[in-house]
Amino acid sequence: MPDLIPAAKPLIGDDERAAVDRVLRSGMIAQGPEVAAFEREFADHFVEGRETVAVNSGTSGLHLGLLACGIGPGDEVIVPSFTFAATGNSVALTGATPVFADIDRRSFTLDVASVEAAITPRTRAIMPVHLYGHPADMVGLRALAERHDLMLFEDAAQAHGAALNGRPVGTFGSFTMFSLYPTKNMTSGEGGMVTAATPEIARSLRLLRNQGMERQYENEVVGFNARMTDLHAAIGRVQLTKVDAWTQKRRENAAYLDEHLVGVGTPVVTEGAYHVYHQYTVRVPDDRDGFAKALREEHHVGSGVYYPIPNHRLPSLARYAPGLDLPETESAAREVLSLPVHPSLSHDDLARIVAAVDAVAGAGA
Repeated sequence: MPDLIPAAKPLIGDDERAAVDRVLRSGMIAQGPEVAAFEREFADHFVEGRETVAVNSGTSGLHLGLLACGIGPGDEVIVPSFTFAATGNSVALTGATPVFADIDRRSFTLDVASVEAAITPRTRAIMPVHLYGHPADMVGLRALAERHDLMLFEDAAQAHGAALNGRPVGTFGSFTMFSLYPTKNMTSGEGGMVTAATPEIARSLRLLRNQGMERQYENEVVGFNARMTDLHAAIGRVQLTKVDAWTQKRRENAAYLDEHLVGVGTPVVTEGAYHVYHQYTVRVPDDRDGFAKALREEHHVGSGVYYPIPNHRLPSLARYAPGLDLPETESAAREVLSLPVHPSLSHDDLARIVAAVDAVAGAGA
């Protein structure tokens, strides 16, 4: 029996272990010089030197970014429903209201017309998600935000290195969050990185992540303990030296699947988009869950469904969207299936994935 090809696989090697050992030997384990170095290096690598602030998770990054930009009770922030719940949760945690808009069928990211229809006098901001590694329509959303005097934020949890018309994600919004969770395109073990468009936002982020203080015991605001440790930063710094090669391998693997898959709807890359394939997401119009089960049980190919329940129907968030109709979101939730494209795949693995998809699609024809 062949080994299971997993849907995702964190890549941790001897370099990362050596970095952790170095920090342990130093005795400086909490937030310190490794975090500061990681922030500078991440900024230079991904966001053209924008100031960045390391935090203990992607969700913390979203929450603190919203607070740093003044979002709070009485405000509305327009977000996609087709994403992980952290996006809507972070808005709700500030006391503001997440307002859910529909997605573009091709890119799975916010649809500009749906966002415009959701704007009310209470709307303060738009927060798109660069889902699966494909950039959202930041040109259209930025024009819409400027027309209505709204702030624009970015959830780039899955989009390290993605770009639109040559401009990297993380440089469009007032703040942007990148997740460093183990299954992302690079990891620090756990953590997040927040980019800031202004020194004022960056300073607010630094205060909020550290109990409201820059200098010890001089607490300026009510804050949180959302610090990243030097242990996590050391892992992230090593991963930063590898992520470009991994991204290229993801893109090559995706191109192979694009060329050879039949029987499923392969991903669309919109004009000007640079897709980094955190997920390679196809559409299976009929019995997606049965399709995934057959891939795993009959062909030992893993897959993932991201996301089967839209945010506006989750018990935790449904109260913000009574009776809401988002047809493209509902369609995606029924049909999407993410196939492996992680960098550890061999050519034989890719051929197995293609053969498995062809067999299952053929059996269901």
